Amino acid sequence: MGRGFLSLILALGAAIGAARAQSCEEDLPAALTNYSGLACTPVWNNFILRYSKDQDNVLRIVLSTTYATGWVGMGFSKDGMMVGSSAMVGWMGKTGIPHIKQYYLGGKSSSEVKLNRGQLPTAAVPPTVVVDQAKIYIAFQLKFSAPITQQKLLFALGTKIPVNKRLTIHDDKTSISFDFASGTSSASSSYPSNLKRTHGALAIFGWGVLLPIGAIVARYCKQWDPLWFYLHVVIQLIGFVFGLAAVVAGVALYDKLHANVTAHRGLGIFVLVLGILQVIAFFLRPDKDSKIRKYWNWYHHWAGRLALFFAAVNIALGIKVGGAGSSWKIGYGFNLAILLIASIVLEVLLWTRWSKRSAAYPTTY
Repeated sequence: MGRGFLSLILALGAAIGAARAQSCEEDLPAALTNYSGLACTPVWNNFILRYSKDQDNVLRIVLSTTYATGWVGMGFSKDGMMVGSSAMVGWMGKTGIPHIKQYYLGGKSSSEVKLNRGQLPTAAVPPTVVVDQAKIYIAFQLKFSAPITQQKLLFALGTKIPVNKRLTIHDDKTSISFDFASGTSSASSSYPSNLKRTHGALAIFGWGVLLPIGAIVARYCKQWDPLWFYLHVVIQLIGFVFGLAAVVAGVALYDKLHANVTAHRGLGIFVLVLGILQVIAFFLRPDKDSKIRKYWNWYHHWAGRLALFFAAVNIALGIKVGGAGSSWKIGYGFNLAILLIASIVLEVLLWTRWSKRSAAYPTTY
């Protein structure tokens, strides 16, 4: 069985390698005859990069990928990040007219992506876009003042056609470090992928797992007095620490990416404030015999529920705006479903106990 599995892996690897080689062996469309004799390498997903450079420091580029609609872009960055980079973006318009434009990526929002403001030194040969056999080719030439070797490159695509040459948000993107001398590439170390995953994992574990469990213990385990109280306090404290760590990681991530996620940040701050108020309320809680204890209970219960609700909404929003992928969506969705089902079952059992107690000890007048 082990040999068969190894053979399958080797065959799959060979098939992938053959498919990539075939992509590079395909001839360019006739409209791109000026771009013959280019080196070719797969760079990301179905993106194929063809390139050459001469003694005059002119870099010729042809980027191709599968295409149905929308736009395809290639950017040049100093640090591997989107903000501050320049990109060549091509697409086929709704009327069948090809477009290719240079953009300056000044920020994450559409208003900060400036048309014809890029800093790429284009050569005299005009850029070209060709769509042929379900593939798009964007071809352009850049003339640098010095030889270009190692370069941070960005690749992105969007499925919506730009309206009035205004780019829509990308559906997928990557950042790589490419050596035009050797033709080798590697994932860019500048993009904080680990920090992004850490922020998401901490938020889900703290705000989405521990804190809801602590709230469940407080509502449905009162018969284990005083154990329920100590469990509730310890779980909530640990959950808040993880949630606070998620916020710290989120601030560090924002400082690196400057992402336009206003709603996600706003909800995160709101949930954090509610969490801090809950911690303060714990230290200020009145005695059980106090006249204001019932008002404190109302505040504590409803502020906690409000925090958990908006935390769940914000986690889902963060997964969406962060492009986390289906594995994160399925994982958090499964976690949320388990918590909801457990809460419903325990709530039914709680009401059942209350009903039996009322029947056993009816109120007399």
